[in-house]
Amino acid sequence: MWLRFRQNRMALAALLVAVSLLLFAIVGPWLWPVDPAAQSIGSRSLAPSLSRSAEVVAWQPWELRPEDYRAGLQSAGADVVVAEANTEFVRLWWRGVAAATRYEVYRNERLHGDSDSPGLPLDDQEAGAMPALEDRLDLRSRDYRYTILAYDDRDQLLQRTSKIVRPELVIGLMDAQLEGLVPPELTLDDLQDDEGYTYTITLPAHPLGTDHLGRDILARLMYGGRVSLFIGVAAPLFYVFFGALYGGIAAYLGGRVDDIMMRMADFVVALPFLLFMILFRVLFGIQPGESGITPMLIAMIVLGWPSTARLVRGQVLQLKELAFVNAARILGGRPLYIIMTHMLPNVMGVLLVSLTFAIPSAIFTEAFLSFIGLGVAPPAPSWGSMCNDGIRTMLSHPHELLFPAVAISLTVLAFNLLGDALRDAFDIRMREGVGNG
Repeated sequence: MWLRFRQNRMALAALLVAVSLLLFAIVGPWLWPVDPAAQSIGSRSLAPSLSRSAEVVAWQPWELRPEDYRAGLQSAGADVVVAEANTEFVRLWWRGVAAATRYEVYRNERLHGDSDSPGLPLDDQEAGAMPALEDRLDLRSRDYRYTILAYDDRDQLLQRTSKIVRPELVIGLMDAQLEGLVPPELTLDDLQDDEGYTYTITLPAHPLGTDHLGRDILARLMYGGRVSLFIGVAAPLFYVFFGALYGGIAAYLGGRVDDIMMRMADFVVALPFLLFMILFRVLFGIQPGESGITPMLIAMIVLGWPSTARLVRGQVLQLKELAFVNAARILGGRPLYIIMTHMLPNVMGVLLVSLTFAIPSAIFTEAFLSFIGLGVAPPAPSWGSMCNDGIRTMLSHPHELLFPAVAISLTVLAFNLLGDALRDAFDIRMREGVGNG
């Protein structure tokens, strides 16, 4: 059987993936010691990135003086002048338009495309002596197109001016102190000299990016894998063992006891899982927004055993007529002893296959319940709750949904392929046994 299993390359690959995922969840947090609940305000929905250098800056009110305004326009030789551009703030001013009574300012992340779409509206200001704008709205280190529209008192468009700006990557002083990247006693005077900001730090790497709250996705996948895999393995172990024992006893005793016990199994099959999951949450006093791991485990164990019981019952009905079982019965073996010693070991192959199919089913159930808010609730991570968070930003930041969804898919696929391989291996063994006889 093991030789047949080793010859199945798909099975070996599935086994390797399953073991890798278990090591990823168990050993990973020691290799990547990042707090999965730590939030970084300046790194929200960050794409996968390595460590980067960034200057520490502190925002101060902008005082644009007339002489700076005139000198900037004259030296730049353009209608729009960028005073400062970093990921904390972008400051720019532009040449006034005669007869203009107000200006509308827009920012667009799409530099190419529909030229009639200026983008996100930032400001609608009355015309003044020094028209200027300070943008502090969720800036990233990427190219933006700022568009200034000048209107007269009849709302007629007089002029349209655009400027491409790429903010420099920086981090705010308060954000850096909250994240423990700089000493808390650091002041504005320590950050800059006559030449500007000079205090530089190294921002931590995020190999899989961050979520909408700035939490490291890799760390959350590791800790979430512990929850998902624990539920996916613990619940099937309990209800497969109970179902095997239940089905074995029913088949061995037979007669009216078998009929009553199997009708009880049929009754459990008819019970709605989702309804009982909600009832168990109410019974345990789980409030909305709280994690319900214990009710989930109990619901899976209470309602998941009948399929294994039916499977083992069919196997035991065949085994109890064999000679070695009759010999144990004649020698005075008790029913429980015969079931545990002679029958269950002979159906271990079937149980192992049943377990490998039950694990991905339990993982998917946990992911579904967490996705709809009945399982693991934030801030505790699980792959299902991470998918629930990622669905909100799927269009703008798809990596927040992609990585937990891939983890769930790989786990379910690996255990399903492993179950198929084990089933084929045990079938081969049984066929060879019959042929040799």
